[in-house]
Amino acid sequence: MGFKDLKNKRWFHVLTNLYVMVLTIFVVWMLFFDTNSLLIHRELRKEIKNLEKTQQFLRNEIEKDKKIIEKLSDTNELEKFAREQYYLKKKEEEIYLIEYEDSLKLKEQEDEE
Repeated sequence: MGFKDLKNKRWFHVLTNLYVMVLTIFVVWMLFFDTNSLLIHRELRKEIKNLEKTQQFLRNEIEKDKKIIEKLSDTNELEKFAREQYYLKKKEEEIYLIEYEDSLKLKEQEDEE
């Protein structure tokens, strides 16, 4: 099978058509080499999905914080929060820390090591 036989094939005529060649080069360029290529679009889609997940997580956190702020608008809840989180107390009040036996045993084991 020589070049002459190859020239007579139908698919050879289609592939060597100038329009087909230009279209093929254009498609390859747009898919791989252009600044808006398919590969870049895939990466950008992945980044968008990650950002949407982060956005949803942050929205949930904002909702939790709004509930906490709403809860802290009550003076009793604010006092409870301050006592639990920051160990605050009133002026004439004493705080006692109660330790249970199992927590004491853990401390003794840490001291021995």
